[in-house]
Amino acid sequence: MAEPHLPSAEWTRREDLAALVAALDPAGEGLVRYVGGAVRDTLLGLAVKDIDMATPLEPPAVIERLKAAGIRSVPTGLAHGTVTALAASGPVEITTLRRDVSTDGRHATVAFSQSWQEDAARRDFTINALYADPRDLTVHDYFGGMHDLSARHLRFIGEAEARIREDYLRILRYFRFQARFGSLPADPTAEAACSALAQGLKGLSRERIASELLLLLGLPDPAPTVARMAELGILEVILPEADPAALPPLITAEHARSVPPEALRRFAALLPADPATAELVGARLRLSLAQRKHLALVAAREVPERDARALAYKVGRAAAIDRLLITGASTEPLEGWDIPRFPLKGGMIVARGVTAGPEVARILWAVEARWVAEGFPDEARTLALLDAELA
Repeated sequence: MAEPHLPSAEWTRREDLAALVAALDPAGEGLVRYVGGAVRDTLLGLAVKDIDMATPLEPPAVIERLKAAGIRSVPTGLAHGTVTALAASGPVEITTLRRDVSTDGRHATVAFSQSWQEDAARRDFTINALYADPRDLTVHDYFGGMHDLSARHLRFIGEAEARIREDYLRILRYFRFQARFGSLPADPTAEAACSALAQGLKGLSRERIASELLLLLGLPDPAPTVARMAELGILEVILPEADPAALPPLITAEHARSVPPEALRRFAALLPADPATAELVGARLRLSLAQRKHLALVAAREVPERDARALAYKVGRAAAIDRLLITGASTEPLEGWDIPRFPLKGGMIVARGVTAGPEVARILWAVEARWVAEGFPDEARTLALLDAELA
């Protein structure tokens, strides 16, 4: 049987990658291969974002060879064998072949290896353990990943429970990859292992959980997967406040209005319509201040605003669109419309004889409320509203 090959893609013809290969393997001894997502996604005909390489060379040798070739590098993870080459078209992670010495469910102690299969054996899923020779694009598959990829079958390498106990984050990665690449019904053995070991997720950092959850929610249609996670008791471990039933109508609304997926919007939809709860969840999962503020704004939706433009002026365009989509209201009034700036300034009120201080602020607020209610009229009408308020 002929060996499988990676189809030629734009990234495989990059000159900066060829320079990396030449620097690391000048004699063509097979010392470097592409690995992971770039290989998997190219086989599926998908766009490739990040390039990862694997090599039996240890980090000091990688750094030395890159330096000799005039290629800058950063020692991003020397303990785990990773050096990042600063290639012209973007960073490329180069990692030494490894095997796990010990794991604790969160971190692994590794030893460097000279065996490609040993390196493949420590990866999570068969479809992620595919390597490609950069010179002739031959694909090296040690655990049936090519067959699983063509069948859209997501399968752990080896025994599912053992792989999960090495790193409990693999539970969430399983469901993310299932949503992105898998077909239903899912692998019952994998699902059973994920369900049985779900409590192990409590030992992970909140940041890692939030990152995986947002990656899942940003996929085209994560609703069936999120519902399955709830059925298996996994969602209640990481996000007990979630209501999976909120996702399908939101995703339907997004499709109907041709609105791109947005992970934080889907996250907000899962949460109760309560800003305090949204803020609490955002803090618990170590989301950024901006993300937490957005969740709280979107969560305040128990009484949907009638006027989409007034809502956008109040909470911002992004939060308004999210609230409208989640509540099933139309976003059409915001299409092609820019949020205007209130034309009235405090000095314009003082110029009419009002003493600077709290009264100016009160008048500003009152006129602004009437200005919004009238649909954001021009400055002349705004001044008329000011005169009416002063009268």
